[in-house]
Amino acid sequence: MFTTEIKKSLEVLKQEQTLLYPTDTVWGIGCDATSEVAVNKVFKIKKRSESKSLIILVDGLDMLQHYIPSISENIISELNKSTKPTTIIYNNPKGLAKNVIASDQTVAIRIVQNVFCQQLIKAFGKPIVSTSANISGNPTPKSFKEIEATILDSVDYIVNLQREVVNEKSSTILKVAENGEIIVLRN
Repeated sequence: MFTTEIKKSLEVLKQEQTLLYPTDTVWGIGCDATSEVAVNKVFKIKKRSESKSLIILVDGLDMLQHYIPSISENIISELNKSTKPTTIIYNNPKGLAKNVIASDQTVAIRIVQNVFCQQLIKAFGKPIVSTSANISGNPTPKSFKEIEATILDSVDYIVNLQREVVNEKSSTILKVAENGEIIVLRN
């Protein structure tokens, strides 16, 4: 079912372009999270300052551990027991585009639960950016129909899936403190 959309999306990602796609939360603007060129395009589309970080999606724990060298057992336990999308802010990532890493050397990463996203990321072999499909400061669209025309016109490719779905859930956001403590920022 997803084969055609994955193939088209892979071409976009490999060419350092942007795509608009459904995730396990809201529609996202995405690109190769290891490409500064592609990430710059996302900031430009959102009219967002690079000082504000972006969320990164990975397909599983193995990929996460490639970019976050040290993940505590507490975090792994939290990820295993989580029943809703959970984004965790990690310290000192490696291998990602410099402009997806916040000035305090942190990055927000979620192991995605959406089947299309999992298959796309697995096929791509690298994490992808996932930032809400809105101009920075405007309300986050809950469905494809709510996405602003300027966003639709700005991305290089729009995935043709789940266009009728309304999704009001956002991810839980946790932060790993320097001492390893897990802090809940949004539940």
